[in-house]
Amino acid sequence: MTDIARPLDLDAVQAFVLIADLRSFTRAAEALDTTQAAVSLKLKRLEQRLGHRLIERTPRLVRLAASGAAFLEAARALLAAHDRAVGGLQDAPHRVLLGISDQVGGPELPRLLARLADYDPALVLEVRIGASADLMAAFDRGALDAAILRRQGERRDGERLTTDRMGWFAAPGWRKRPSGELPLIALADPCGVRTAATRALDATGVKWMEAFIGGGVTAVGAAVLAGLGVAPLAHRVAPVGAVEVGGQMGLPALPPTEVVLYSNVADPHARGALRTLAATFRHEAGG
Repeated sequence: MTDIARPLDLDAVQAFVLIADLRSFTRAAEALDTTQAAVSLKLKRLEQRLGHRLIERTPRLVRLAASGAAFLEAARALLAAHDRAVGGLQDAPHRVLLGISDQVGGPELPRLLARLADYDPALVLEVRIGASADLMAAFDRGALDAAILRRQGERRDGERLTTDRMGWFAAPGWRKRPSGELPLIALADPCGVRTAATRALDATGVKWMEAFIGGGVTAVGAAVLAGLGVAPLAHRVAPVGAVEVGGQMGLPALPPTEVVLYSNVADPHARGALRTLAATFRHEAGG
């Protein structure tokens, strides 16, 4: 029998919500900047307090139990009410200026933003999309609080989120032109993926020509599906319906690229939001 008069531990409720969202004790621990054992203990105490099993856990699967699914929305509402109460005492809302590389923001981007909103409904998030090199420069000069981008050159700082497999993508049924030159679709400079791709083509003697220069990955994907040529892209951000043609065309293999988070956020609450963002990105991208 549970003691209904005793209030719930908000830290335990937050741990439960993260486990439910990320389907992982490890990712939840990353988001909370703690250990997996500590997260497991929080969940155990919450389940004991409620008198119900909330999460079903096996060596290969983490999922909501029936009671957990019933409790999840109430748990979110409880955390949101707490944030509103605390936020009402603050002079200004939390604000994070985040740069995201256009070559990184794949199909999981809406879920990343939704997870941040769930973490802190009062968080003001300003997102700037651009080339990794430009965002790196902006972060280094203090114009961004944080940035998610492809690792640049020989730099080894930042927190690795995932490693993307790269490939050559074209529309289904696309055929090379009789001229023999590879029509290349890519982002405009500065773009590290474009640079790596053209260097690989030149090193292996593959003749190429510019067929389309896009101002963003969305435009590049549209050009690919329109049959204008071949684009070097991460498998994760390639447009739905495009096919990888590197092997059948004898194109050089492209090296994998790391996606990295840089942050100089000092505010503890905003740092917590970024930890949640990083854990969610790893979960969604398989990093």
